[in-house]
Amino acid sequence: MNKDTDNIKRLKKAFLALEKMQAKLDEAENRENEPLAITGMGCRFPSGADSLESFWQVLKNGVDTVSTIPSSRWPIEDHDDPELNEPDKIYSPFGAFIENTYDFDPSFFGIAPREAESMDPQHRLVLEVSWEALENAGIIPSHLYNTNTGVFVGISTFDYGVLLFGRQRVSEISGYSGTGGASCVAAGRLSYTLGFTGPSMSVDTACSSSLTAIHLACHSLRKRECHTALACGVNLMLIPELTINFSKAGMLSPDGRCKTFDSSADGYVRGEGCG
Repeated sequence: MNKDTDNIKRLKKAFLALEKMQAKLDEAENRENEPLAITGMGCRFPSGADSLESFWQVLKNGVDTVSTIPSSRWPIEDHDDPELNEPDKIYSPFGAFIENTYDFDPSFFGIAPREAESMDPQHRLVLEVSWEALENAGIIPSHLYNTNTGVFVGISTFDYGVLLFGRQRVSEISGYSGTGGASCVAAGRLSYTLGFTGPSMSVDTACSSSLTAIHLACHSLRKRECHTALACGVNLMLIPELTINFSKAGMLSPDGRCKTFDSSADGYVRGEGCG
């Protein structure tokens, strides 16, 4: 009789352990598929789409945002050559560009003007558009100070870093040049400026950087690593070097038109923006 009682106790204990383990498995599965809420967005895209409303109008009206490379970026006549007869030429002088890339109010973010001079305009856009996204969500940024809010920034180009280090005299390099020109600093700068203490990372997976940043943000939320996340993608084209490289690799569409999944596809078109 005692032996049977002991066996029953063991079985009950085993069943309780199984129930507990099943509950943990159910919780883990629920987290992996837990719905997430997009509470706010902000954007800065070509054709004057510097708000969600104006971006929607661009999409709704089918606006063509592709143009020739503006002279404010680099003199296209110095590099334009459909035949690529010279080493520094570009056969496709097209792209989608945003305006006023250097407009920035550093005092708004508590940044010294001298530091702002060395800041990659991509960093500036991340700060501005992230603030706008929080406003769009109805969130006062200061209310997230010292919270485990996460930051995930898709950023892969480093044009401003080349300008800071590759073209200036050594005597002009300041104490802010390193952090100002490094893509990896973009996420940390946003977290530091707004006082976030959650995961913070800059993501470079080339053309999928922004999508990967969103994926990592979703994963972090579901793992309870952070309770709120800012997922961002940014890209600016400030110098011709990468476009020359893409021309040499035959990656650009000669007529400035993407023809994805079409038999006439002959390359892509570079574009700018922040979202």
